[in-house]
Amino acid sequence: MWSISQSEQGLTMKKLILWTTLWVCFISLLAACGREGDTQNTAPASTTLKLQTIASNLNSPVFLTAPRGDANRLFVLEQGGTIRVLDRTTGNMLSTFLTLSGITSGGERGLLGLAFDPNYNANGRFYIHYTDANGAITVARFVVSSTNANVAEPASQVILVSIPHPTFANHNGGMLAFGPDGCLYAAVGDGGSSGDPNNNAQNLASRLGKLLRIDPNTGAACTSGTLNPFVLSGGGQLIWSYGLRNPWRFSFDGDDLYIGDVGQGAREEITVSAGPNAGRGLNYGWRLMEGSACFNPATNCNNGTLTLPIVEYTHDNGACSVTGGYVYRGQAIPVVQGTYFYADFCVGFVRSFRFNNGSALEQTEWPLLAAPSITSFGQDGSGELYILTQGGNVSRVVPN
Repeated sequence: MWSISQSEQGLTMKKLILWTTLWVCFISLLAACGREGDTQNTAPASTTLKLQTIASNLNSPVFLTAPRGDANRLFVLEQGGTIRVLDRTTGNMLSTFLTLSGITSGGERGLLGLAFDPNYNANGRFYIHYTDANGAITVARFVVSSTNANVAEPASQVILVSIPHPTFANHNGGMLAFGPDGCLYAAVGDGGSSGDPNNNAQNLASRLGKLLRIDPNTGAACTSGTLNPFVLSGGGQLIWSYGLRNPWRFSFDGDDLYIGDVGQGAREEITVSAGPNAGRGLNYGWRLMEGSACFNPATNCNNGTLTLPIVEYTHDNGACSVTGGYVYRGQAIPVVQGTYFYADFCVGFVRSFRFNNGSALEQTEWPLLAAPSITSFGQDGSGELYILTQGGNVSRVVPN
């Protein structure tokens, strides 16, 4: 009969305990791996965010940005036509960067968008999106003063694009951003009224209801990397994608393109187009569809060629107008790296999701970020996230 000594028994028992512990750890690891692929709609339990007020006395702020890498300043647009420079830390006003004259402001019109050239530190160029004295949707280029970095040269304006918009005052779009290809992208609404009565968004002969891709030097179609999709087919030379109602805010995250498109009376939507040349030639569906539902016509509206939203929500409980935001790429809140944030103007909620393999994961609501009349999100030169309200507040998103 095989037998062991008492000392060997103690050693064997220790080995048994060790192997049992390792086996439990292995099972736990398998469970954790399984959880990593889950799509539960919750953020990490330890994560809470809050708003840190930076400034509170602005006049209808509608956008915030800064030159890439600028760690000291925030550039805030006031809808009436003024760009303010704020100290990033204190929120104190450093200067008035630019004041536009001869624009139309109020309602959905005014000074709406700003983008700094990727080579701003070398060429001093920046671009604005506004409605002129006749209501035309205008994209123009300016340069900063050669003697004062906090002041622009108002006489340096070069108009790159002007789109007549005389009939209705609403749905001007408003966002400008440089894509990964170095082209300037501009969001333009469908021309206004209700239901896109002229069907502008589906008409490739009109620039209304479109995302435009512009050469920032000339205002012509950008040719960096690839041609605009309709240049050779006789369609709109500047059009990159179409079928948009009022894309108030869009943003790039690397190659990926996120668009928050304001809905008609029932649904708000966010679409994500992934990969190089994101969005090229896509039809986002308006007025054929509002979100994932048929609009005009009421049935049989999608022949399979339309790009549907990745996230949408209804107007239940008072929601009315999506404010698209950004994927967080700052350093202050590592746990939400890669998370896209958006809001609703009427209800004031702030929500988020992570985009992965064509799906919206970890859909979350952030109660401490809720605020009345959120006009826009913004990013500073370091990629930190801000929220602006129509009442005049500019706040930074920070860990709680």
